Amino acid sequence: MFDAKLTLVSHHLCPYVQRAVITLTEKAVPFELRYVDLSAKPDWFLAISPLGKVPLLIVTEGDGTETVLFESAVICEYLEETQSGAKLHPANPLARARHRGWVEFGSSVLSDLWGFETAKDERTYEATRKALIEKFGRVETELNHGPFFAGGAFSLVDAVFAPIFRYFDVFDTIIPTGIFDALPRVTAWRAELASRQSVRDAVTHDYPDRLKVFLMDHDAWLLKRAA
Repeated sequence: MFDAKLTLVSHHLCPYVQRAVITLTEKAVPFELRYVDLSAKPDWFLAISPLGKVPLLIVTEGDGTETVLFESAVICEYLEETQSGAKLHPANPLARARHRGWVEFGSSVLSDLWGFETAKDERTYEATRKALIEKFGRVETELNHGPFFAGGAFSLVDAVFAPIFRYFDVFDTIIPTGIFDALPRVTAWRAELASRQSVRDAVTHDYPDRLKVFLMDHDAWLLKRAA
């Protein structure tokens, strides 16, 4: 194990941060969380974040040297390569490359999800809802017997999709979206991930309330449909 102090710069709602938290937890790596307000980014944060985004992983070595890593995929790959604990990538290079592809696919789902949750009218809402159904339909064909993406072993792909599903755990308390109605394998995978301790612990207890405030601030059509 690489001996360094790890500090994860975070935001309460960021799904990309959750990937890193889940990865750290699954590998049983000690770390500290440091939250930042992305609506009023402090100077210290802007000075070390090239893209002005979270997560950041501050790696402090024994001699005090600090290195800042940005981009969640890079952070998770670094943790996989340097930390002991559970392996979250397949050993086979071809399988590992396939998993990396599905990590990227998860990011494309998040792009559609952003449009879905911030949709301000029915037309945009339905268009993004259809896009999500198509994306998850493609995932459905990749899943076998579970319980995880690659079978019995939890992987980085699971760490990527767990925060995606968490959104819908909150949406479903507002109004059913119907996105998973015809996707039994995805539905089972979603339920399995929701019950996993590392996934549950990747957010603060007030995550649902924070997400609902976000929806209100963005005048979300999802809330209007439920009214």
